[in-house]
Amino acid sequence: MNHTAFFRGAKAGVERATVLTPSGLRALALSTPARPRIRTVVSCTLLVISVGAGAAACGSGGGNPLSDKPYDAAGQISFNGPSGKGKKADPDKPLEVTTSEDDGRITDVTATDATGRYVTGELNADGTRWRSTSPLAANAHYTVRVSTEDEDGAPGRKVLTFDTTKPTSKKSLTVKFGPDAGTYGVGQPVTAQLNMPVKDKAQRAVVERALRVDSTPAVEGAWHWVDDKELHYRPKEYWPAHATIQVHSDLDGVKISDRLWGGRSKGLKLTTGDKIIAVTDAASHEMTVYKNGEEINEIPVTTGKPGFETRNGVKVVLGKEYFVRMRGTTVGISEGSSDSYDLPVYYATRVTWSGEYVHAAPWSVGSQGSENVSHGCTGMSTSNAEWFFDTIHEGDVVKVVNSNGDDMEPFGNGFGDWNVGWKKWRGGSALVGGTPDGPRPEDTARLRPESV
Repeated sequence: MNHTAFFRGAKAGVERATVLTPSGLRALALSTPARPRIRTVVSCTLLVISVGAGAAACGSGGGNPLSDKPYDAAGQISFNGPSGKGKKADPDKPLEVTTSEDDGRITDVTATDATGRYVTGELNADGTRWRSTSPLAANAHYTVRVSTEDEDGAPGRKVLTFDTTKPTSKKSLTVKFGPDAGTYGVGQPVTAQLNMPVKDKAQRAVVERALRVDSTPAVEGAWHWVDDKELHYRPKEYWPAHATIQVHSDLDGVKISDRLWGGRSKGLKLTTGDKIIAVTDAASHEMTVYKNGEEINEIPVTTGKPGFETRNGVKVVLGKEYFVRMRGTTVGISEGSSDSYDLPVYYATRVTWSGEYVHAAPWSVGSQGSENVSHGCTGMSTSNAEWFFDTIHEGDVVKVVNSNGDDMEPFGNGFGDWNVGWKKWRGGSALVGGTPDGPRPEDTARLRPESV
């Protein structure tokens, strides 16, 4: 939680000091009545500034309860964890820390396991009960740090530790993130491939909650379930240029169903390069290429002729091949027919799995910029194709407009993810589907309201 204090003095003007409370990002504290001790601290601070006294004015001799060494709050709190040597907690049960009103109140609770995973929770309005809102992991060691205060405002501290039992099933759900680690264009989605299907919505929510994507700079994004075994993650808009994206799973030891628990999965780090977007207008037969928002080239092209129209919409570059042998039989054209072809193709940039490329087409230079004569690919001169090949990267965006062809498929033929509107994309999430646009519920739960 960020606390902001303003100090005023005869010559000091106004000074702002911001203090970050680490645990304030992990537990939700509902609004609680302000206590007199807060006003005491402010008064003491004002006194220091106005009279020019040293820090001793608020020191241990000033009677301020916040300056006292925290007392051991063991006798003040109750904990529903295991008691007794060798006993372990059931990870299916929520963690709960309580105190009675006569013993003061709980001010903060931070619970983490040995790997650093935090347990989110809620603190009730009167500070007598904190309860976890995210599941505990099985076979894990937890440390719980509890902060309290008594009726006089004196701070108390207690650190609790416990272990959870092993999973009751040997079946584990693992995740393989994609693409491979490296640098990609700003259109590259993150993929999560599960080793077994998850159909139940509640179970999907458990899985999705544990799949974390953090980017620098931060952007709003969401997971979308493509099917029972695959999820895609993308931001609301394209990734920022030169961003760093960290992906990891917190599923290890988390119960998904009675017979399925989360297993260990390898994390992933991606970076983005410049923002490269190529827009092909099939009606004007021109491709315009932009880099970081500025036009850097305009290229005459030809796209799919009637009956073979190029797909409209946003596609993401899947890869580049210097040489490809292209044959009509691979896309259903009968050998020997009028549309049959078998050609050596150079500087081929792939945008769909079904065989749509941007490539060199020296045989159609006379039509480039004036008419569409291809079998669905975007053709250009060899020199322009070489430039495009050298400029474009995997994950960059290629968009086609004003074609009479079908729309690019969202999934299954490459990455058509960006053709799904943001509202519909969020609707494919087990966590934020049907909720107002904004952060995930558990991210909101980690934030403590700022003090007034």
